[in-house]
Amino acid sequence: MAGEPRHFLDIADFDRAELQAILAASRAMKRTRAGAPRGQRDRNEPLKGRILAMIFERPSTRTRVSFEVAMRQLGGEVLMISATDMQLGRGETVADTARVLSRYVDAIMIRAAKHSNLTELAAAAGVPVINGLTDRSHPCQVMADVMTLEEHVGPLGDLTVAWVGDGNNVAASWIQAVARLGGRLRLGCPASLMPDPALLAWAKAERAQVTVGEDPEAAVAGAHCVITDAWVSMHDSDAASRHNILKPYQVNRRLMNMAGPGAKFMHCLPAHRGEEVTAEVIDGPNSLVFDEAENRLHAQKGILLHCLAADG
Repeated sequence: MAGEPRHFLDIADFDRAELQAILAASRAMKRTRAGAPRGQRDRNEPLKGRILAMIFERPSTRTRVSFEVAMRQLGGEVLMISATDMQLGRGETVADTARVLSRYVDAIMIRAAKHSNLTELAAAAGVPVINGLTDRSHPCQVMADVMTLEEHVGPLGDLTVAWVGDGNNVAASWIQAVARLGGRLRLGCPASLMPDPALLAWAKAERAQVTVGEDPEAAVAGAHCVITDAWVSMHDSDAASRHNILKPYQVNRRLMNMAGPGAKFMHCLPAHRGEEVTAEVIDGPNSLVFDEAENRLHAQKGILLHCLAADG
């Protein structure tokens, strides 16, 4: 492939116009597929003959299925590789793995245990690398989130979004999204689970409208959308402590009533009803969680096309 590969590692790597172009392509493909007769849905195959390798160092449902279906609907093929299938655990470097896979496939998506594995893979790869999740960020999820929110409410630049709970990898990508696409983000997080100070300093330098505090009620006041995530992620080993710390941050009807009229609710799933969110909220009429999950498919089509456009 001529030139440098077009990676998709973090939202902060792109400017507003690039991100909006990816989202516009995603929306267009969603509309086209929805409007086409079933027998004609797969006739447009811009990635026919291309192969995407998918590396999973962490288990996955939505990331695996959505990327596989997206690639197949675009005409391409997929190669699934789990951590146990690879030589990484037996001493091969990430860089060597990247160099070898680059001789076989057209792009690599990785769901990485450590962010450094992603960046090392991308540095050595000769093909585009896509961040399917790391312990530091989850850009594909937030691209789908933005797409969903804009479908239901309006342009992100006009909205106030509230994040309640752990200032985790998804929250980090939301901070980057607001810095690039506009809008206002308020985070209500426990003191011990705040986002990375370096990321917050970056957002301030970018003049992003991001505020952080410990009060979930202040975070959601008047917001157009309230977002949360599971209290315990796969890489967390302190489940009991996290439950105690995060209990006051549960998204329930009382908290949602403090948000703006008709405020939407989002969650990247899997969700634990009765923990970070109550059933009446996540299963209620203002919940967008399943539209959000569906849009992983469409948003990732836009990302795949962006990454693979450079080589024709």
